[in-house]
This record gives sequence, C-alpha cells and structure tokens, in this order.
Amino acid sequence: MNNWENALNSALQAAERGYAVFPLSLNKTPAIKSPHDRGHSCKGDCGLAGHGVHDATSVPAHVRILFDLAPRAVGYGISCRDRFVGLDLDRKNGVDGVASLNQLAGRHGFVIPQSMTVCTPSGGFHLWLSIPAGVTVPNSAGRLGPGIDVRGTGGYVVGPGSHGKAGRYVVHPRLGNIAVQPVPEQLLKLMLPPPAPRRPVRQEQVQGTPDAALNGLLRVVLSAPEGTRNDRLYWAAAKAWAHVGDGHMDALAAETALVDAAVSRGLAEAEARRTIASARRTTAGAA
Repeated sequence: MNNWENALNSALQAAERGYAVFPLSLNKTPAIKSPHDRGHSCKGDCGLAGHGVHDATSVPAHVRILFDLAPRAVGYGISCRDRFVGLDLDRKNGVDGVASLNQLAGRHGFVIPQSMTVCTPSGGFHLWLSIPAGVTVPNSAGRLGPGIDVRGTGGYVVGPGSHGKAGRYVVHPRLGNIAVQPVPEQLLKLMLPPPAPRRPVRQEQVQGTPDAALNGLLRVVLSAPEGTRNDRLYWAAAKAWAHVGDGHMDALAAETALVDAAVSRGLAEAEARRTIASARRTTAGAA
C-alpha cells in the first residue's frame, strides 16, 4: 500500500467516526490547488474543491472524490470546526511543549485529561480536547507557552496515519483511539482572547442619534434587564434590518450603534455581532 492509499484509508476511517477530513500534501498543507487567484475570500461557496479546511467532509463518497483530485496527497487533515481544539505540543530545538503545558496546569490549577492523542514524527504530540457548543477558539502559536500551538475553530490537525517529511503521525500506542475529553475550564479561558474593552453608550448620546427609529431601537437594548439582553438585541436588530431593507436606515450606522449599545450592557462584542448577523439572515429570509 503506497502513502496515498494509506492516507485515503486512514481518512475514511476518521470519516466513519464522524470527523470531517480533506487531503494534505507532504508539507501538511492542503493538497488540492485553489481554483481562485490569490487574495480570494471564497470558502467553498463556489462549489469547487481547493478551499483547504473548507473542503472537509465526513461523507465517504466525497472523501474519495477529494483524494481523486489530489493524487500526490500523503496525509489528511481533520477539521476542528466548533467540535474540538488540537494542542500541538512541540518537542524540538530545545523547546518542550509538554513541559510548558504541565507548568501551565500547575500555575492555573487544572488537570490535563487523558484524551485522544496523536504522536508527531518530531517527538511531540497533538492533544485533542472538546469545547462547549458555540465557543470560538482562535488559532495561536506560542501564546499559551513555549512549544504550544492551538489549532482552534477554523483550523485543522494532521490525522493519524498521515505521512509528513519527518515521518508518520500515529495514535498514541498506550492510549489508543480513546474519546476526546472536555477542555478544562481554566485552560479554555487561557485560549480565548481577552474581552474587548467596553465602549460606554450613555443615554444622552442616544438622544443625539439622528434617526428616530434607530434611537428607539437603541433604547430597547440599553434598557434590557439581565437575562433578556440577547433577546432584545435580536428583536431590535431584526427591526433595524427591516428598515435597512426599506431604504430608511443606513446598514453600517445601525449595526455599529447596536453593537456599541449591546457591549455597554455587558454582552461580548463577538456575541453581539453573531446575534445581529442572525437577525439579518432571518429578516432577509422572511423578505
């Protein structure tokens, strides 16, 4: 069995376990060339292959199609999406990511769970940890500590059975294919970016809003009691997008003002933007 066949078979096994996969080259980069010029923003919406992690699929027939388009593939990537994160613990060039993680655990008082672990050719490990639904973890390199890279939401890990320049990626021989365990709460907090500074919106500032309709919607958000902030933001955003659709409100001004108001009431900016975007999609669908 050659490396391409081995990578395909390993990718199919991962797909059977529910993981979304796509082919990788010897350099651990996507093996299918992009159909677009550099600088494109397409994430697979065009329907063509060649979008890297956005090609990832758990449908066996689709996995085979991707590998047929990548005759030089020798490995496969597993999309983390919003399902898990991969901690890439390097052990080379005098850096020990395992030791760094142990030190981090000691300082912050959490226990590193025995979870799915892949041994890398350089002597390091990929530790997989599940994350709560709806949480977005950014990719990072060295931010947690020397030798610790985070493959987060939108990233990918190299799947076991893949072949790289330095050798093969294999499941930890002692642990085997064990279940992916939840990330410790303290470690998750360290992975997340610091909250954006609040931009206070005062009632007197709302008085000066030139659009009377937007002024009223901002009051709804600003007066929201605890526990209703997200619901009221969604309602106000839906009304705002309806006004935008009618040509009676500026889209950028409405979104910016709603985000500022929501943040001033304690919502995270990313959460506020997701709620406003969801309201926009719903309003567009209704239209």
